[in-house]
Amino acid sequence: MAVRSPLKWSLLGAGAVLLSLPAVWGADTRSTTQQPRVTIQPRARGAAEETGPRSANIRVDTELVLIPVTVTDPLNRFVTGLEKDHFKIFEDKVEQTITHFASEDAPLSVGFVFDVSGSMGAKLRKSREAVGQFLKTSNPEDEFFLVLFSDRPELTVPFTHEGEEIQNRLTFTQSKGRTALLDAVYLALHEMKRARNPRKALLLVSDGGDNSSRYTQSEIKKLVREADVQIYAIGIFEPIYSRGRTAEELAGPSLLSEIAEHTGGRHYPVENVNELPDIAAKIGIELRNQYVLGYSPTNRQKDGKYRRVQVKLIQPKGLPPLRAFWRLGYYAPVE
Repeated sequence: MAVRSPLKWSLLGAGAVLLSLPAVWGADTRSTTQQPRVTIQPRARGAAEETGPRSANIRVDTELVLIPVTVTDPLNRFVTGLEKDHFKIFEDKVEQTITHFASEDAPLSVGFVFDVSGSMGAKLRKSREAVGQFLKTSNPEDEFFLVLFSDRPELTVPFTHEGEEIQNRLTFTQSKGRTALLDAVYLALHEMKRARNPRKALLLVSDGGDNSSRYTQSEIKKLVREADVQIYAIGIFEPIYSRGRTAEELAGPSLLSEIAEHTGGRHYPVENVNELPDIAAKIGIELRNQYVLGYSPTNRQKDGKYRRVQVKLIQPKGLPPLRAFWRLGYYAPVE
């Protein structure tokens, strides 16, 4: 059911962060017959400026595909109040009929995947604060779990509705060991199968690439493409010219980008740890400002093949160009 409301631009606070991923978006230049009213609502201070590409998670059952979509204006502010007629959706270049449309704030199941390897020592305090700021954007029906990882991952806090449990456990973390990032993503996706909410996301906080996992990059990339989970990654990296960066750390941004990209999430590379809390708050706010488009695919074959998805916007008259971010595709079910 469409949620009709005036078009609103929600302004995030200061602190823009440059992202390395290219945006994936499409915008149609046609206009609607009625010009919507425009108002601007500032966000509470502390939320960072929206600056990244792509978002959305996707759910597939036997008849319905659901794709959350984020829309921003040229100043990277979230645009709310759009209606179903402002969107078109394509699967493998074939237009689909949108049968489901919503923009309400639905409950989330969120997993925190938190790096406590030896190199995280001086970065732990701000990383903990980042999780706390994300939790401030949550709703009472949200649920959370925590995976800590160094040499190997550990499910430290199973699903809970109490964000305090996550924060209390993080308070006593200490950094040591190597970085089994890929194994941690695997464990988190496995735990997410227990989620009670249809919308699911991981927030991954790490300062480098993998150097201790049993699972390979290709195995994890395939797994995240199949999963019904958005992955948001905050990568805390030394400057590119730093002599202290290891080969794994140099590969870290690319690894996190690919993991997030396949799920429709985002990767936020960070050099200044003081930016971490604002970025985490921004991710939480983004998850609260998504549209959900649903359609029954015209291709009903249950062949397990990858289907590419594209979302196009019908540009509202009189407004600057808007951008939409969504997942690139999904795997069809198998009989």
